[in-house]
Amino acid sequence: MEQVNDDTLAAARKVIAVHINYPSRAAQRGRTPAQPSYFLKPSSSLSLTGTAVERPAGCELLGFEGEIAIIIGKAARRVEVEDAWGHVAAVTASNDLGVYDLRYADKGSNLRSKGGDGFTPVGPALIPADAVDPAKLRIRTWHNGELVQDDTTEDLLFPFARLVADLSQLLTLEEGDIILTGTPAGASVAVPGDVLEVEVSTADAHLTTGRLTTTVKEGTTAFADFGARPKADDLQREEAYGSREAAGLPATESALSPELKAKLESVCTATLSSQLRKRGLNNVSIDGLTATRPDRRVVGLARTLRYVPNREDLFKTHGGGFNAQKRAIDSVNEGEILVMEARGEKGTGTIGDILALRAQVRGAAAIITDGGVRDFSAVAAMELPTYYSNPHPAVLGRRHIPWDTDITIACGGTTVQPGDIIVADSDGILVIPPALAEEVANDSIAQEREEVFIAEMVEQGHSVDGLYPLNAEWRAKYEEWEAMGSRQSQ
Repeated sequence: MEQVNDDTLAAARKVIAVHINYPSRAAQRGRTPAQPSYFLKPSSSLSLTGTAVERPAGCELLGFEGEIAIIIGKAARRVEVEDAWGHVAAVTASNDLGVYDLRYADKGSNLRSKGGDGFTPVGPALIPADAVDPAKLRIRTWHNGELVQDDTTEDLLFPFARLVADLSQLLTLEEGDIILTGTPAGASVAVPGDVLEVEVSTADAHLTTGRLTTTVKEGTTAFADFGARPKADDLQREEAYGSREAAGLPATESALSPELKAKLESVCTATLSSQLRKRGLNNVSIDGLTATRPDRRVVGLARTLRYVPNREDLFKTHGGGFNAQKRAIDSVNEGEILVMEARGEKGTGTIGDILALRAQVRGAAAIITDGGVRDFSAVAAMELPTYYSNPHPAVLGRRHIPWDTDITIACGGTTVQPGDIIVADSDGILVIPPALAEEVANDSIAQEREEVFIAEMVEQGHSVDGLYPLNAEWRAKYEEWEAMGSRQSQ
Protein backbone atom coordinates (compact mmCIF):
# COMPACT_ATOMS: atom_id res chain seq x y z
CA MET A 1 0.00 0.00 0.00
CA GLU A 2 1.05 3.59 -0.55
CA GLN A 3 2.75 5.27 2.39
CA VAL A 4 1.90 8.68 3.81
CA ASN A 5 4.80 10.99 2.94
CA ASP A 6 5.71 14.65 2.70
CA ASP A 7 3.80 14.94 -0.58
CA THR A 8 0.64 13.70 1.19
CA LEU A 9 1.01 16.40 3.82
CA ALA A 10 1.78 19.09 1.24
CA ALA A 11 -1.41 18.24 -0.69
CA ALA A 12 -3.64 18.90 2.33
CA ARG A 13 -4.89 22.47 1.99
CA LYS A 14 -7.43 21.90 4.77
CA VAL A 15 -7.60 19.68 7.84
CA ILE A 16 -11.14 19.46 9.21
CA ALA A 17 -11.98 17.69 12.47
CA VAL A 18 -15.32 16.47 13.82
CA HIS A 19 -16.12 17.09 17.47
CA ILE A 20 -18.19 14.04 18.57
CA ASN A 21 -19.00 11.08 16.33
CA TYR A 22 -18.70 7.83 18.32
CA PRO A 23 -21.53 6.79 20.67
CA SER A 24 -18.97 5.77 23.28
CA ARG A 25 -17.47 9.27 23.27
CA ALA A 26 -20.91 10.88 23.36
CA ALA A 27 -21.81 8.80 26.40
CA GLN A 28 -18.55 9.75 28.08
CA ARG A 29 -19.10 13.44 27.37
CA GLY A 30 -22.76 13.27 28.43
CA ARG A 31 -24.00 14.96 25.27
CA THR A 32 -25.04 13.62 21.89
CA PRO A 33 -25.18 16.10 19.00
CA ALA A 34 -28.10 16.02 16.57
CA GLN A 35 -25.83 17.26 13.76
CA PRO A 36 -22.06 17.09 13.24
CA SER A 37 -19.94 20.09 14.17
CA TYR A 38 -16.40 20.82 13.04
CA PHE A 39 -13.22 22.79 13.60
CA LEU A 40 -10.19 23.50 11.42
CA LYS A 41 -6.60 22.51 12.13
CA PRO A 42 -3.81 24.20 10.17
CA SER A 43 -1.96 22.06 7.63
CA SER A 44 1.24 22.98 9.51
CA SER A 45 0.01 20.73 12.33
CA LEU A 46 0.46 17.65 10.13
CA SER A 47 3.35 15.28 10.78
CA LEU A 48 4.52 11.78 9.84
CA THR A 49 4.82 8.60 11.87
CA GLY A 50 7.94 8.46 14.04
CA THR A 51 7.92 12.21 14.62
CA ALA A 52 8.21 13.60 18.15
CA VAL A 53 5.57 16.08 19.28
CA GLU A 54 6.35 18.79 21.79
CA ARG A 55 4.20 19.42 24.83
CA PRO A 56 4.55 23.20 25.00
CA ALA A 57 6.46 24.57 27.97
CA GLY A 58 4.15 25.35 30.87
CA CYS A 59 1.37 23.04 29.63
CA GLU A 60 0.09 20.14 31.70
CA LEU A 61 -2.67 18.58 29.58
CA LEU A 62 -1.55 17.26 26.19
CA GLY A 63 -4.55 15.25 25.11
CA PHE A 64 -4.41 12.49 22.50
CA GLU A 65 -7.32 11.18 20.39
CA GLY A 66 -6.87 8.28 17.99
CA GLU A 67 -8.95 8.88 14.86
CA ILE A 68 -9.60 7.64 11.34
CA ALA A 69 -8.59 10.24 8.77
CA ILE A 70 -10.23 10.26 5.36
CA ILE A 71 -8.36 11.86 2.47
CA ILE A 72 -10.30 13.52 -0.34
CA GLY A 73 -9.38 12.24 -3.79
CA LYS A 74 -11.77 14.24 -5.96
CA ALA A 75 -13.13 17.73 -5.36
CA ALA A 76 -16.56 17.68 -3.68
CA ARG A 77 -19.10 20.51 -3.78
CA ARG A 78 -22.77 20.00 -2.91
CA VAL A 79 -22.60 16.23 -3.29
CA GLU A 80 -25.32 13.86 -2.08
CA VAL A 81 -24.68 11.33 0.67
CA GLU A 82 -25.01 8.40 -1.71
CA ASP A 83 -22.29 9.87 -3.95
CA ALA A 84 -19.95 11.20 -1.27
CA TRP A 85 -17.76 8.14 -0.66
CA GLY A 86 -16.76 8.24 -4.32
CA HIS A 87 -14.90 11.49 -3.56
CA VAL A 88 -12.66 9.81 -0.94
CA ALA A 89 -9.29 8.45 -2.04
CA ALA A 90 -8.08 6.72 1.12
CA VAL A 91 -8.28 6.31 4.87
CA THR A 92 -5.42 6.33 7.32
CA ALA A 93 -4.68 6.64 11.03
CA SER A 94 -4.38 9.99 12.77
CA ASN A 95 -3.91 11.41 16.24
CA ASP A 96 -5.78 14.60 17.08
CA LEU A 97 -3.43 16.08 19.67
CA GLY A 98 -4.12 19.24 21.64
CA VAL A 99 -3.36 21.08 24.87
CA TYR A 100 -6.39 21.63 27.07
CA ASP A 101 -4.44 24.35 28.91
CA LEU A 102 -5.25 26.74 26.03
CA ARG A 103 -8.90 25.84 25.34
CA TYR A 104 -10.08 28.82 27.36
CA ALA A 105 -8.41 31.18 24.88
CA ASP A 106 -9.97 29.67 21.75
CA LYS A 107 -13.68 30.40 22.27
CA GLY A 108 -14.47 27.09 20.57
CA SER A 109 -12.16 27.39 17.57
CA ASN A 110 -9.48 25.04 18.97
CA LEU A 111 -6.83 26.99 17.02
CA ARG A 112 -4.35 27.44 19.87
CA SER A 113 -5.21 24.24 21.69
CA LYS A 114 -5.11 21.90 18.68
CA GLY A 115 -3.19 23.80 16.01
CA GLY A 116 0.38 23.38 17.23
CA ASP A 117 3.15 22.13 14.98
CA GLY A 118 3.03 18.34 14.80
CA PHE A 119 -0.35 18.13 16.54
CA THR A 120 -1.88 16.06 13.70
CA PRO A 121 0.28 13.04 12.93
CA VAL A 122 -1.12 10.82 10.13
CA GLY A 123 -0.13 7.49 8.56
CA PRO A 124 1.85 5.40 8.12
CA ALA A 125 0.01 3.70 5.20
CA LEU A 126 -3.02 4.66 3.11
CA ILE A 127 -5.87 2.16 2.72
CA PRO A 128 -7.68 2.75 -0.61
CA ALA A 129 -11.25 3.91 -0.03
CA ASP A 130 -12.62 1.65 -2.77
CA ALA A 131 -11.17 -1.39 -0.99
CA VAL A 132 -13.14 -0.96 2.25
CA ASP A 133 -16.64 -0.64 3.63
CA PRO A 134 -16.49 2.62 5.64
CA ALA A 135 -18.94 1.14 8.17
CA LYS A 136 -16.60 -1.78 8.90
CA LEU A 137 -13.37 -0.17 10.01
CA ARG A 138 -11.61 -0.53 13.35
CA ILE A 139 -9.68 2.14 15.26
CA ARG A 140 -7.23 1.29 18.06
CA THR A 141 -4.89 3.43 20.17
CA TRP A 142 -2.07 2.37 22.48
CA HIS A 143 -0.57 4.53 25.23
CA ASN A 144 2.87 3.26 26.25
CA GLY A 145 1.90 -0.15 24.86
CA GLU A 146 -1.46 -0.36 26.64
CA LEU A 147 -4.56 -0.56 24.45
CA VAL A 148 -6.75 2.38 25.53
CA GLN A 149 -9.08 2.87 22.55
CA ASP A 150 -10.77 0.12 20.54
CA ASP A 151 -13.92 0.80 18.54
CA THR A 152 -15.50 0.35 15.13
CA THR A 153 -17.33 2.57 12.66
CA GLU A 154 -20.45 0.41 12.66
CA ASP A 155 -22.62 2.73 14.77
CA LEU A 156 -21.17 6.19 14.12
CA LEU A 157 -23.46 9.10 14.84
CA PHE A 158 -22.50 10.52 11.43
CA PRO A 159 -21.16 8.03 8.85
CA PHE A 160 -18.19 9.17 6.79
CA ALA A 161 -20.22 9.76 3.61
CA ARG A 162 -22.53 12.04 5.53
CA LEU A 163 -19.59 14.10 6.78
CA VAL A 164 -18.27 14.59 3.26
CA ALA A 165 -21.71 15.49 1.90
CA ASP A 166 -22.46 17.79 4.81
CA LEU A 167 -19.21 19.73 4.55
CA SER A 168 -19.55 19.99 0.77
CA GLN A 169 -22.83 21.90 1.12
CA LEU A 170 -20.94 25.01 2.19
CA LEU A 171 -17.33 24.62 1.10
CA THR A 172 -15.40 22.81 -1.58
CA LEU A 173 -13.45 19.82 -0.36
CA GLU A 174 -10.31 19.71 -2.48
CA GLU A 175 -8.07 16.86 -3.49
CA GLY A 176 -5.73 16.07 -0.61
CA ASP A 177 -7.90 17.62 2.11
CA ILE A 178 -8.04 15.58 5.30
CA ILE A 179 -11.07 15.00 7.53
CA LEU A 180 -10.54 13.67 11.07
CA THR A 181 -13.69 11.72 11.80
CA GLY A 182 -13.91 11.75 15.59
CA THR A 183 -12.48 9.71 18.44
CA PRO A 184 -14.04 6.94 20.56
CA ALA A 185 -13.97 6.77 24.35
CA GLY A 186 -10.57 6.22 25.94
CA ALA A 187 -8.75 9.37 24.82
CA SER A 188 -6.61 10.73 27.61
CA VAL A 189 -3.44 12.67 28.46
CA ALA A 190 0.19 12.00 27.51
CA VAL A 191 3.31 13.35 29.20
CA PRO A 192 6.90 13.75 27.96
CA GLY A 193 8.47 10.36 27.33
CA ASP A 194 5.18 8.67 26.44
CA VAL A 195 4.71 6.77 23.18
CA LEU A 196 1.38 6.92 21.36
CA GLU A 197 0.35 4.49 18.62
CA VAL A 198 -2.78 4.51 16.45
CA GLU A 199 -3.85 1.89 13.93
CA VAL A 200 -6.78 1.71 11.50
CA SER A 201 -7.75 -1.58 9.94
CA THR A 202 -10.63 -3.37 8.32
CA ALA A 203 -12.77 -5.29 10.81
CA ASP A 204 -11.24 -8.56 9.62
CA ALA A 205 -7.71 -7.06 9.83
CA HIS A 206 -7.17 -7.88 6.14
CA LEU A 207 -6.00 -4.32 5.48
CA THR A 208 -4.19 -2.10 7.98
CA THR A 209 -2.41 1.23 8.08
CA GLY A 210 0.18 -0.11 10.46
CA ARG A 211 0.83 1.76 13.67
CA LEU A 212 1.18 5.53 13.60
CA THR A 213 3.82 6.25 16.26
CA THR A 214 4.35 9.54 18.06
CA THR A 215 6.67 10.26 20.97
CA VAL A 216 6.00 13.13 23.35
CA LYS A 217 8.82 15.44 24.40
CA GLU A 218 8.93 18.44 26.72
CA GLY A 219 8.97 21.91 25.25
CA THR A 220 11.64 24.27 26.52
CA THR A 221 10.57 27.65 25.13
CA ALA A 222 8.16 29.52 27.36
CA PHE A 223 5.13 31.32 25.96
CA ALA A 224 5.59 35.05 25.46
CA ASP A 225 3.76 37.19 27.98
CA PHE A 226 1.96 39.24 25.30
CA GLY A 227 -0.36 36.32 24.37
CA ALA A 228 -2.53 33.68 26.01
CA ARG A 229 -0.60 31.61 28.51
CA PRO A 230 -1.35 28.04 29.61
CA LYS A 231 -3.99 27.71 32.29
CA ALA A 232 -5.46 24.43 33.58
CA ASP A 233 -8.29 23.83 36.03
CA ASP A 234 -10.16 20.78 37.27
CA LEU A 235 -12.82 21.09 34.55
CA GLN A 236 -10.17 20.90 31.84
CA ARG A 237 -8.43 18.03 33.65
CA GLU A 238 -11.70 16.10 33.73
CA GLU A 239 -12.29 16.79 30.02
CA ALA A 240 -8.74 15.85 29.05
CA TYR A 241 -8.59 12.59 31.00
CA GLY A 242 -12.21 11.63 30.25
CA SER A 243 -13.46 11.53 33.84
CA ARG A 244 -12.77 12.98 37.25
CA GLU A 245 -11.64 9.58 38.47
CA ALA A 246 -9.12 9.17 35.65
CA ALA A 247 -7.81 12.68 36.37
CA GLY A 248 -7.32 11.81 40.04
CA LEU A 249 -9.96 14.30 41.16
CA PRO A 250 -12.49 13.76 43.96
CA ALA A 251 -15.95 12.82 42.76
CA THR A 252 -18.46 15.66 42.57
CA GLU A 253 -21.42 15.51 44.88
CA SER A 254 -24.55 14.23 43.17
CA ALA A 255 -27.92 15.83 43.77
CA LEU A 256 -28.84 12.35 44.95
CA SER A 257 -26.26 11.30 47.53
CA PRO A 258 -26.39 7.73 48.89
CA GLU A 259 -27.68 9.14 52.19
CA LEU A 260 -30.50 11.08 50.54
CA LYS A 261 -31.38 8.13 48.34
CA ALA A 262 -31.67 5.90 51.41
CA LYS A 263 -33.97 8.41 53.08
CA LEU A 264 -36.24 8.64 50.04
CA GLU A 265 -36.34 4.86 49.74
CA SER A 266 -37.47 4.60 53.37
CA VAL A 267 -40.70 6.56 52.93
CA CYS A 268 -43.80 6.10 50.77
CA THR A 269 -44.63 8.30 47.81
CA ALA A 270 -47.92 9.12 49.53
CA THR A 271 -45.96 10.71 52.38
CA LEU A 272 -43.64 12.53 50.02
CA SER A 273 -46.65 13.80 48.09
CA SER A 274 -48.19 15.31 51.19
CA GLN A 275 -44.92 17.08 52.05
CA LEU A 276 -44.63 18.46 48.52
CA ARG A 277 -48.22 19.68 48.74
CA LYS A 278 -47.39 21.56 51.96
CA ARG A 279 -44.80 23.40 49.89
CA GLY A 280 -47.33 24.34 47.23
CA LEU A 281 -46.31 21.66 44.72
CA ASN A 282 -49.49 19.91 43.62
CA ASN A 283 -48.61 18.90 40.05
CA VAL A 284 -45.60 16.68 40.61
CA SER A 285 -46.96 13.20 39.91
CA ILE A 286 -46.66 11.21 36.69
CA ASP A 287 -50.14 9.75 36.35
CA GLY A 288 -51.91 6.96 34.53
CA LEU A 289 -49.06 4.47 34.25
CA THR A 290 -48.69 0.81 35.23
CA ALA A 291 -45.51 -0.78 36.60
CA THR A 292 -43.95 -4.04 35.47
CA ARG A 293 -42.48 -4.36 38.97
CA PRO A 294 -45.03 -2.84 41.38
CA ASP A 295 -43.21 -4.50 44.29
CA ARG A 296 -40.19 -2.26 43.79
CA ARG A 297 -39.54 1.21 45.17
CA VAL A 298 -37.36 3.15 42.76
CA VAL A 299 -35.34 6.31 43.39
CA GLY A 300 -33.10 7.92 40.76
CA LEU A 301 -32.16 10.99 38.75
CA ALA A 302 -34.14 11.73 35.61
CA ARG A 303 -32.75 11.58 32.10
CA THR A 304 -35.25 12.63 29.44
CA LEU A 305 -36.30 11.73 25.89
CA ARG A 306 -38.95 13.47 23.80
CA TYR A 307 -40.96 12.00 20.95
CA VAL A 308 -42.83 14.25 18.53
CA PRO A 309 -45.77 13.21 16.30
CA ASN A 310 -44.68 11.31 13.22
CA ARG A 311 -44.22 13.24 10.00
CA GLU A 312 -42.90 11.06 7.24
CA ASP A 313 -40.33 13.48 5.83
CA LEU A 314 -38.89 14.18 9.29
CA PHE A 315 -38.84 10.51 10.23
CA LYS A 316 -36.50 9.93 7.30
CA THR A 317 -33.96 12.33 8.80
CA HIS A 318 -34.50 11.69 12.52
CA GLY A 319 -36.03 8.25 12.86
CA GLY A 320 -33.27 5.98 11.60
CA GLY A 321 -29.69 5.26 12.55
CA PHE A 322 -28.40 6.25 15.97
CA ASN A 323 -31.48 8.35 16.66
CA ALA A 324 -32.45 10.18 19.84
CA GLN A 325 -34.08 7.07 21.32
CA LYS A 326 -30.92 5.00 20.89
CA ARG A 327 -28.72 7.85 22.07
CA ALA A 328 -30.78 8.18 25.25
CA ILE A 329 -30.63 4.45 25.94
CA ASP A 330 -26.92 4.25 25.21
CA SER A 331 -26.01 7.15 27.49
CA VAL A 332 -28.21 6.43 30.52
CA ASN A 333 -25.97 5.83 33.53
CA GLU A 334 -26.14 3.62 36.57
CA GLY A 335 -28.97 4.60 38.88
CA GLU A 336 -30.60 7.01 36.42
CA ILE A 337 -34.20 6.82 35.27
CA LEU A 338 -35.06 7.38 31.61
CA VAL A 339 -38.31 9.35 31.37
CA MET A 340 -40.01 9.55 27.97
CA GLU A 341 -42.51 12.06 26.66
CA ALA A 342 -44.86 10.23 24.28
CA ARG A 343 -47.82 12.64 24.61
CA GLY A 344 -49.92 9.86 26.18
CA GLU A 345 -50.10 8.25 22.72
CA LYS A 346 -51.05 4.60 23.26
CA GLY A 347 -51.13 3.53 19.61
CA THR A 348 -47.50 2.47 19.27
CA GLY A 349 -44.48 1.33 21.25
CA THR A 350 -41.80 3.63 22.65
CA ILE A 351 -39.45 0.95 24.00
CA GLY A 352 -38.92 -2.73 23.24
CA ASP A 353 -36.99 -5.64 24.68
CA ILE A 354 -33.57 -4.98 23.09
CA LEU A 355 -33.34 -1.33 24.12
CA ALA A 356 -34.80 -2.05 27.56
CA LEU A 357 -32.15 -4.73 27.98
CA ARG A 358 -29.46 -2.22 26.97
CA ALA A 359 -30.74 0.20 29.61
CA GLN A 360 -30.69 -2.59 32.20
CA VAL A 361 -27.13 -3.57 31.28
CA ARG A 362 -26.05 0.07 31.66
CA GLY A 363 -27.48 0.07 35.18
CA ALA A 364 -30.58 2.23 34.69
CA ALA A 365 -32.89 2.26 37.71
CA ALA A 366 -36.11 2.35 35.65
CA ILE A 367 -37.78 3.40 32.42
CA ILE A 368 -40.88 5.60 32.48
CA THR A 369 -42.97 6.26 29.37
CA ASP A 370 -46.47 7.65 28.98
CA GLY A 371 -46.70 5.67 25.74
CA GLY A 372 -46.78 2.01 24.78
CA VAL A 373 -44.29 -0.82 25.26
CA ARG A 374 -43.42 -3.40 22.60
CA ASP A 375 -42.28 -6.98 23.29
CA PHE A 376 -44.19 -6.64 26.51
CA SER A 377 -43.71 -10.13 27.94
CA ALA A 378 -39.93 -9.83 27.59
CA VAL A 379 -39.83 -6.31 29.05
CA ALA A 380 -42.10 -7.28 31.95
CA ALA A 381 -39.83 -10.24 32.79
CA MET A 382 -36.78 -8.00 33.27
CA GLU A 383 -35.39 -6.89 36.61
CA LEU A 384 -35.53 -3.31 35.33
CA PRO A 385 -38.88 -1.73 36.32
CA THR A 386 -40.74 -0.13 33.42
CA TYR A 387 -43.72 2.21 33.88
CA TYR A 388 -45.97 2.38 30.82
CA SER A 389 -49.43 3.21 29.49
CA ASN A 390 -50.16 -0.07 27.69
CA PRO A 391 -48.59 -2.83 25.61
CA HIS A 392 -48.59 -2.22 21.85
CA PRO A 393 -46.87 -4.11 19.02
CA ALA A 394 -46.28 -1.20 16.61
CA VAL A 395 -42.89 0.42 15.95
CA LEU A 396 -41.98 4.09 16.41
CA GLY A 397 -42.68 5.25 12.88
CA ARG A 398 -46.41 4.65 13.23
CA ARG A 399 -46.97 7.59 15.58
CA HIS A 400 -43.63 8.91 16.88
CA ILE A 401 -40.31 10.43 15.87
CA PRO A 402 -37.56 10.27 18.54
CA TRP A 403 -36.54 13.91 18.59
CA ASP A 404 -34.39 15.12 21.47
CA THR A 405 -32.71 14.10 24.72
CA ASP A 406 -31.93 15.69 28.08
CA ILE A 407 -34.42 18.54 27.75
CA THR A 408 -37.45 19.57 29.77
CA ILE A 409 -40.37 17.30 28.85
CA ALA A 410 -43.97 16.49 29.82
CA CYS A 411 -44.78 12.96 30.98
CA GLY A 412 -48.00 11.69 32.47
CA GLY A 413 -49.36 15.17 33.03
CA THR A 414 -46.38 16.80 34.71
CA THR A 415 -43.10 18.43 33.79
CA VAL A 416 -39.80 16.56 34.16
CA GLN A 417 -36.36 18.12 33.85
CA PRO A 418 -33.03 16.33 33.55
CA GLY A 419 -31.65 15.91 37.06
CA ASP A 420 -35.04 15.88 38.79
CA ILE A 421 -35.34 13.19 41.46
CA ILE A 422 -37.88 10.49 40.61
CA VAL A 423 -39.44 8.34 43.34
CA ALA A 424 -41.83 5.55 42.39
CA ASP A 425 -43.62 2.77 44.24
CA SER A 426 -47.02 1.06 44.17
CA ASP A 427 -48.70 4.36 45.13
CA GLY A 428 -47.39 6.26 42.11
CA ILE A 429 -44.52 8.24 40.59
CA LEU A 430 -43.32 11.57 41.95
CA VAL A 431 -41.01 14.23 40.54
CA ILE A 432 -39.07 16.02 43.29
CA PRO A 433 -37.08 19.22 42.64
CA PRO A 434 -33.51 18.47 43.79
CA ALA A 435 -33.30 21.67 45.85
CA LEU A 436 -36.21 20.50 48.03
CA ALA A 437 -35.38 16.83 48.26
CA GLU A 438 -33.39 16.82 51.51
CA GLU A 439 -35.96 18.72 53.57
CA VAL A 440 -38.86 16.83 52.01
CA ALA A 441 -37.19 13.52 52.86
CA ASN A 442 -36.47 14.56 56.46
CA ASP A 443 -40.00 15.84 57.04
CA SER A 444 -41.46 12.71 55.44
CA ILE A 445 -39.48 10.50 57.81
CA ALA A 446 -40.78 12.58 60.74
CA GLN A 447 -44.35 12.37 59.39
CA GLU A 448 -44.24 8.61 59.04
CA ARG A 449 -42.90 8.30 62.58
CA GLU A 450 -45.90 10.30 63.80
CA GLU A 451 -48.19 8.05 61.79
CA VAL A 452 -46.76 4.97 63.51
CA PHE A 453 -47.80 6.51 66.84
CA ILE A 454 -51.22 7.48 65.50
CA ALA A 455 -51.82 3.95 64.20
CA GLU A 456 -50.91 2.49 67.59
CA MET A 457 -53.36 4.82 69.32
CA VAL A 458 -56.15 4.00 66.87
CA GLU A 459 -55.46 0.30 67.37
CA GLN A 460 -55.86 0.86 71.12
CA GLY A 461 -59.35 2.24 70.49
CA HIS A 462 -58.82 6.01 70.47
CA SER A 463 -60.90 8.24 68.20
CA VAL A 464 -59.15 10.00 65.33
CA ASP A 465 -60.69 13.30 66.45
CA GLY A 466 -57.73 15.43 67.55
CA LEU A 467 -55.41 12.50 66.98
CA TYR A 468 -55.21 12.66 63.20
CA PRO A 469 -53.76 15.19 62.70
CA LEU A 470 -52.25 15.68 66.13
CA ASN A 471 -53.69 18.48 68.28
CA ALA A 472 -51.63 20.04 71.06
CA GLU A 473 -52.68 17.43 73.64
CA TRP A 474 -51.93 14.47 71.43
CA ARG A 475 -48.68 16.03 70.21
CA ALA A 476 -47.45 16.24 73.80
CA LYS A 477 -48.27 12.55 74.20
CA TYR A 478 -46.52 11.76 70.93
CA GLU A 479 -43.36 13.58 72.04
CA GLU A 480 -43.40 11.64 75.30
CA TRP A 481 -43.85 8.39 73.32
CA GLU A 482 -41.03 9.33 70.99
CA ALA A 483 -38.69 10.21 73.88
CA MET A 484 -39.45 6.87 75.56
CA GLY A 485 -38.65 5.03 72.34
CA SER A 486 -35.39 6.89 72.03
CA ARG A 487 -34.38 5.98 75.61
CA GLN A 488 -35.22 2.32 75.03
CA SER A 489 -33.10 2.21 71.88
CA GLN A 490 -30.02 3.55 73.69
